[in-house]
Amino acid sequence: MVDHHPGQPAAPSSAPSSAPSSAPSAPSGSASDQEYLARRTLRTGTAGWVLLAGLGVSYVISGDYSGWNFGLAEGGFGGLAVAAVVVAAMYLALVLGMAELSSALPAAGGGYTFARRALGPWGGFATGTAILIEYAIAPAAIATFIGAYVESLGLFGITDGWWVYLAAYVLFIGVHLAGVGEALKVMFVVTSVALLGLVVFGVAALAEFDAANLTDIAPTGAAGASELLPFGYLGIWASLPFAIWFFLAIEGVPLAAEETADPERNVPRGIIAAMVVLLATCALTLVLATGAGGAQAMSASGNPLVEALGGGAAATVVNYIGLAGLVASFFSIIYAYSRQLFALSRAGYLPTSLSVTNRRRAPVLALVVPGVVGFALSLTGQGALLLNMAVFGAALSYVLMMVSHVVLRVREPDMPRPYRTPGGVATTGFALVVASLAVVATFLVDPVAALWCLVVFTAFMAYFGLHSRHHLVAASPDEEFAALARAEEDLG
Repeated sequence: MVDHHPGQPAAPSSAPSSAPSSAPSAPSGSASDQEYLARRTLRTGTAGWVLLAGLGVSYVISGDYSGWNFGLAEGGFGGLAVAAVVVAAMYLALVLGMAELSSALPAAGGGYTFARRALGPWGGFATGTAILIEYAIAPAAIATFIGAYVESLGLFGITDGWWVYLAAYVLFIGVHLAGVGEALKVMFVVTSVALLGLVVFGVAALAEFDAANLTDIAPTGAAGASELLPFGYLGIWASLPFAIWFFLAIEGVPLAAEETADPERNVPRGIIAAMVVLLATCALTLVLATGAGGAQAMSASGNPLVEALGGGAAATVVNYIGLAGLVASFFSIIYAYSRQLFALSRAGYLPTSLSVTNRRRAPVLALVVPGVVGFALSLTGQGALLLNMAVFGAALSYVLMMVSHVVLRVREPDMPRPYRTPGGVATTGFALVVASLAVVATFLVDPVAALWCLVVFTAFMAYFGLHSRHHLVAASPDEEFAALARAEEDLG
C-alpha cells in the first residue's frame, strides 16, 4: 500500500507542488513533505565552477599516480596507449553529454537523476546502483595504493596497510561530516598540490626517459603481437579498464549540483574544465612513467611514478606528493558516494534513514555506511582487483547515462537545455559503444570480480523490484522532475 504526501519539494520552482495520484509517495507514517525534506537538505550555493573543476580533477588524479600501470601487463605500452586514446575520446564525449544533462536536470542524483527522467524508475535505480558500486569500491582500491605509498615512505614504521586504510576512512569521513564547504576547499588545496607533483615528476622523468623502455615487454604468440603490442590486438581490449582509471569518476561532478551556485551554468563549465586538465595529465603520466621506468617494471608497481624515477630527491618529493594525489581522490569519492546514496535514499529507492543530514547539512549515514563497506573491501589488499570491480560499475553507468541522453534528445527535444552537446546523439552514441566494450572488457581481465559485481547489482535490483519501488517519495526532486515531465506530456 502506498501513501501520498503532497507538498513543495526542494526542486525547481516550475515543479508541481504535488505528484499525480499514480506517482509513488513517501512511506507510511512519515512526517509531512516539508518536514521530511527539511531533514534531508544539502547546503546550497557552496561551489562555483572553479571549485567544481577542482572536484572533477580531485576525483580522478589518483589514477595518474597508481592503478593505470596494471594495464601494461594486459596490453603492453602500445595496447594501453591505444586504449587510452579510445577511452579519452569516450570520456570527452561522455562529459559533453553529461554537461547537457546536468544543465537541464541539476540535482544531487547526477546520473541517476538523468536516467530517472529518461528511463523511468527501473532505469534510474539501475544507473544509481551502478554508480554506487563504482564509488563504494573505488576508495577501497585507492586505500590500498595509499598503503603502498605509506609503506614505501616508511612513515610511522607502518608495514601493514590496514592501519592506513582505517585512518584514511575515519579521518576523511570526519572532515566531510563537518560540511561540504570545508570539504570542497580542502579537496581543492590537496588537488593543487597533487597537480604540482605531476609537474615535478614530468621534469624529473624527462632526464630518465628512454624510448626503448616503452617496448621492453617481450611479444607473445597472440594474434597481432609485436614489440609495440606484445599481447596482440586483444591486449588493447583488455587494457580498457585500466585506461579508464585515468578518468574514472569525473562523471561525479553533477552530484554537486544542489550545492552549487547557478548549477545550470557552473556544472557544465566545471566538468569540461576538469576534463581538459585530465587529458593533459593522462598523456604526461602514461608516456613519461613508462619511458623512464620501463613497461615491464611499471606493470606491477604499487607506486609507479616513484619507481620510474629510481630514487633521489625528485622521487622522494613525488612520493610524498603522490600520497596527496591519492588522498585527493579518496577524499572526493567519499563525497561522491555520499551524494549518490543520499539522492537514492531521499527518493525512497534505498532506506530513507540513509539520507538524513546533520546540522552541517552533511548526510551522516550516507557517508558512514559505504565507508564501512569500503574499509572491509580494502582489507583484501587487492588494488588491481578492486579497480576492475569499480570500473565495471562505472562502465555500466556510462552505458545507461548515454542511453538516457539519446532518449531525452529524441523524446523531449524541447526540454530546456542551457548547454547542448556538440554533435548531439552522435557524440553520446560513440561514448555508448565504447562504454559497452569496456563492460565486456572487465570480464576479460577478471571474470570472477566482474561476476561478483553483477551479483551485487542484481541483488539491488531485486530489492527495488520486491520492495522499494512501492515506497518511493513523490516529493523528492527526482520524482518531481518525472512528475513534471508526465504533466507536460499530458498537457501536450
